[in-house]
Amino acid sequence: MASYQTIIGLEIHVELKTRSKMFCACSADCFAHEPNTHVCPVCLGLPGALPVINKKAVEKTILAGLALNCQIPLFSKFDRKNYFYPDLPKGYQISQYDLPFCLKGNLEKIRIRRVHLEEDTAKLIHVAVDNKESTLIDFNRSGMPLMEIVTEPDFKSSQEAKKFLKKLQQILRYLDLSDCDMEKGSMRLEANVSVGNVGKGNGALPNYKVEIKNLNSFRFLEKAVDYETKRQIELLKKGKQPDQETRGWNETKQETYLQRRKEEAEDYRYFPEPDLPPIRWSQKELLMIKKQLLELPREKRSRFSKDYQLTDYQSQILIQTKAKADYFEKAVKAGKKSKIEPKEIANVIINKKVNLEKILPDELIQTLVKAKTKMVIKGKKLEEIVNQILEENKKAVEDYQKGKVNAVEFLVGQISRETKGRADPNQTRKILLEKLKKVK
Repeated sequence: MASYQTIIGLEIHVELKTRSKMFCACSADCFAHEPNTHVCPVCLGLPGALPVINKKAVEKTILAGLALNCQIPLFSKFDRKNYFYPDLPKGYQISQYDLPFCLKGNLEKIRIRRVHLEEDTAKLIHVAVDNKESTLIDFNRSGMPLMEIVTEPDFKSSQEAKKFLKKLQQILRYLDLSDCDMEKGSMRLEANVSVGNVGKGNGALPNYKVEIKNLNSFRFLEKAVDYETKRQIELLKKGKQPDQETRGWNETKQETYLQRRKEEAEDYRYFPEPDLPPIRWSQKELLMIKKQLLELPREKRSRFSKDYQLTDYQSQILIQTKAKADYFEKAVKAGKKSKIEPKEIANVIINKKVNLEKILPDELIQTLVKAKTKMVIKGKKLEEIVNQILEENKKAVEDYQKGKVNAVEFLVGQISRETKGRADPNQTRKILLEKLKKVK
């Protein structure tokens, strides 16, 4: 019986967090605003309007490449990717083809083919107008700086791909390159899926791939890849090769559907963008960008375990977001004078689910200090206090000996008063009864 192996490559589109769009001065804060209010002749593709490169977007792309262990060529350029679609006002997209900003990286054994920069398209909105199905266009998103990360086909399952994407999202958020909010469309996923017959060939990739576009959640990607794998295997079992095509995911029907036959690079007629100069880097400039590379989640997790003697679980929870990790370290610093151990702080943040936005690290430490001063008295210390109270309240002891059970409650009250309510109530009663039985 034939054995099949899923082969998956990912294309991840990420809207970068910048103040202006990629090639014009329009505000990049355009989500949820009135349609077509954040536009200008450049992002509307009007004749004669010339683009100007957003330097910050380029630097952020380089920073992402460095975080993904990419090579950064000293020479790069923008290209025109030609195709006609309603969401593309110019009839072409300014993107990168053969000389992207970043090449040949990796993230935990997954190879990164390239990281390049382009402009985003407009947004199509499908609505009913005068009882007719219509498509409206909102150009607010048009021209937003869009970074694309392309992996090699190194994934063997949807679960592997999902795990990788979560780590990538965490890194991009750590570096403040993007909020990666999938509901807002600032992180969009595409999966290239094919199925190989393990028993045939020399390990070469199948001569086709199916691209699943516009997946806006990790869960949808997982379901779409699993469905597509099953669909392709059924075709292969019938002796048919799946067509090379682009498909979408229908969440309602839980299936992929045909959008169009897959284009090749030649179909886009790439050529260098004539209105933008090529970009040349010096080693000094790249070094300046590299200095912005912060400690990433994996390194931070290792350091937390080593420096603060935390468990692997504690470290993993605390480094989930940069905000949480920074909060923890500020609290540790604030807690040194009061001798509050990092493990105590970690446990409170994790188990009590501290509101990091409302409670300052210093306030958290003050709360822990107060709690320490009110710590429950147990063991030998409690036994000493019980002995003291029995010695000071001999009449109550005599009353208990005579059968007055309420005398126990009186003695418990005296112990509580002496300890200012810090005595363990269960242990107090246990020790007290044991002592009273021994009194003659």
